[in-house]
Amino acid sequence: MLIKFENISKNYTDEELTTPALSGVSFDVKEGEFVAITGSSGSGKSTLMHIVGFLDKPTGGKYLFDGEDTSQFDDNKLAQIRNNKIGFVFQMYNLLPRTSVLDNVLLPTIYNAKDGKAELGARARQLLERVGLSHRINHRPNQLSGGEQQRVAIVRALINTPRLILADEPTGNLDSKSGQEVIEIIQKLNDEGHTIMMVTHEKEVAECARRILVLKDGQIIGDNKVVNRRLASEGIEK
Repeated sequence: MLIKFENISKNYTDEELTTPALSGVSFDVKEGEFVAITGSSGSGKSTLMHIVGFLDKPTGGKYLFDGEDTSQFDDNKLAQIRNNKIGFVFQMYNLLPRTSVLDNVLLPTIYNAKDGKAELGARARQLLERVGLSHRINHRPNQLSGGEQQRVAIVRALINTPRLILADEPTGNLDSKSGQEVIEIIQKLNDEGHTIMMVTHEKEVAECARRILVLKDGQIIGDNKVVNRRLASEGIEK
């Protein structure tokens, strides 16, 4: 089991006011799954994703990652996992504006001690070619469309061959065509065995996954397998 949440809770405290974001959340994710997390605004989707990706810590409960109790991880271990085992794709792309596409992709490899510089460069070029951006390798983000920037973000998430890809509203800032292209890439990655968790508020996008977790008021109210997965190649209406 790659991810296991056991009765996870998360509270945010502002002065004397405590606001619960997650309450008693339990689920697991196996290697190779594609799970969409959906729900209305304020339901706890992003909080859950941040805890999965070690960007935040739970207030209570147990989180097991690859069989290990994450409460025992120190800061160095957490940083190592975030960099080497998890790839992040954000709604706002989070690309460095004054840096080329290639260097943006290679950014997470700064602390990669297992692969050589030439090997990483070759991998980056191969991945960029795969998503149709080999001709944009020396461009800066402001010279790319939104869809192209998100494809760069996906390649950046893949560069260290992570165990898990976390995508937070990956189509949120894209038009229908660009969103379709991005989800099609994500579906293909899952077909090849990548484990993916994706936050989305869009029903059509969630149905492109193989399983949907539905959150409401910080609790899971639905955990459903998608029998007939929507194929992004057939179009996604927004």
